[in-house]
Amino acid sequence: MNVIREEPRDTPVVADCDVCVVGGSCTGVFAAVAAARLGAEVVLVEHNGFFGGVATASLVNIWHSTHDTTGERQIIAGLTTEMIERLKRRDAVIVGETARHAYILNTEELKIELDELIAEAGVRPFLHALFVAPVVEDGRLVAAVIEDKSGRRAIRASYFVDATGDADVVARMGLPCYKHEHIQPPTMCAILRGLGDIAKHHHGFNVHRVLFDERFPNALPEGFSWSAGIPGGHDETMLAGTRVFGADCSDADELTRAEMEGRRQVRAICDLLRAHFMDHKGVPLVALPTKIGLRETRHVRCLHALTEKKIVSGQRFPDAIGNGSYPVDIHSAQGAGVTFRELKDATFYQIPYASLVPKGAMNVLIAGRMIDADVGAFGAVRVMVNCNQMGQAAGVASYLALESGAAVSEIATDTLRATLKKQGVLII
Repeated sequence: MNVIREEPRDTPVVADCDVCVVGGSCTGVFAAVAAARLGAEVVLVEHNGFFGGVATASLVNIWHSTHDTTGERQIIAGLTTEMIERLKRRDAVIVGETARHAYILNTEELKIELDELIAEAGVRPFLHALFVAPVVEDGRLVAAVIEDKSGRRAIRASYFVDATGDADVVARMGLPCYKHEHIQPPTMCAILRGLGDIAKHHHGFNVHRVLFDERFPNALPEGFSWSAGIPGGHDETMLAGTRVFGADCSDADELTRAEMEGRRQVRAICDLLRAHFMDHKGVPLVALPTKIGLRETRHVRCLHALTEKKIVSGQRFPDAIGNGSYPVDIHSAQGAGVTFRELKDATFYQIPYASLVPKGAMNVLIAGRMIDADVGAFGAVRVMVNCNQMGQAAGVASYLALESGAAVSEIATDTLRATLKKQGVLII
């Protein structure tokens, strides 16, 4: 391999804090805010120019139900519920009415509300900042090196939360990670205008059938599609109908390919609509995401691995930090299929703290979709309302470890659960 040798250099330390969260999705924001509200000095690093992750950057504007499968018992609260209430005050969320209701978000408003949440908590943000390297001493992560507009800089911290989604921090530390044999494919969402108007003029129009209809030259290969309206929008719809197969987006070249192929598929959908339903008039495409929506890349080997059996049976854990009711949902990596498995023997499942503690980690926790889980369990726990809870728990746990000087694997989980309860989390 051709290489360029770089000269040794001194990297300035731009911040020295208690907790550093890398990754500014809602998961990462909630981790940072949870720790800061307890009194920790917290830094939050995000590579985009805004926070929110998949919800904002990838346009996935649905948070799934905060209730059990009956719809009668609330099982998720904490910062998720607080953010929903904040968005309600701005008419920026639509609440579903069915037993498995979802929350449809105006994600542009969410971006600003997350800014407000971070500012109120006193978190120091670093936007347009890319994590590039860990600094490890005697097995302990002591600093995160970032690159931003000001150059190469370092953030020292006592504890860290990897909320990158791809386990970038943990993987570069050399802690054990793995990938499932078949990685769920990413989807390029898009906001389209005029689907309601098309339906008025074309009886029986259903975009989820049309975009895969082989009678149309621009149709996509058979797949899976879903959509959601935009709170405050005018005949605007978020459509998630694309898929990029065979893309491991923890690889830079594969991520590049996936982004471009996703956009190509969006244009194919728009061309189909223009040619066959709009008489070539109008431009249905309103917005593309900043980043393709990733379902899966790396997973981290943690102290506990979640399994589908534990999920569908609703196994309880003494160190549970979150609850969920979203079903097993596995998007085929090799074709059109989607596997759904409902909970049969329970109305909700739980996520244990041990599934957030990487094996061999002294002062690093994970939060989000890199959780240690088999294919089936991951299909359920990967959605945002579940990742949000992991973030809040990781933030609280980091503070408790800081307060006691303990390793992240040694904190008292009964204290963790009690502290989360004080923050409004539903501990069951």
